Amino acid sequence: MTEKEMMQRNIEEFERLQDYMISCDKESEAYKKMKRRYVALKVILTASGINLTEIDMIKE
Repeated sequence: MTEKEMMQRNIEEFERLQDYMISCDKESEAYKKMKRRYVALKVILTASGINLTEIDMIKE
């Protein structure tokens, strides 16, 4: 898998994960688990130079 494909995959996962988080109760166990992955993806994408301003709907 190329670096470009990996970034695309991470961006798609980040967007999909946010959709799930928005539809969940913030106090649920599922939300808390998704939030851990959200933070990890946010770090990966930011470190890779991806500007999350337009795609970060959660903003936490």
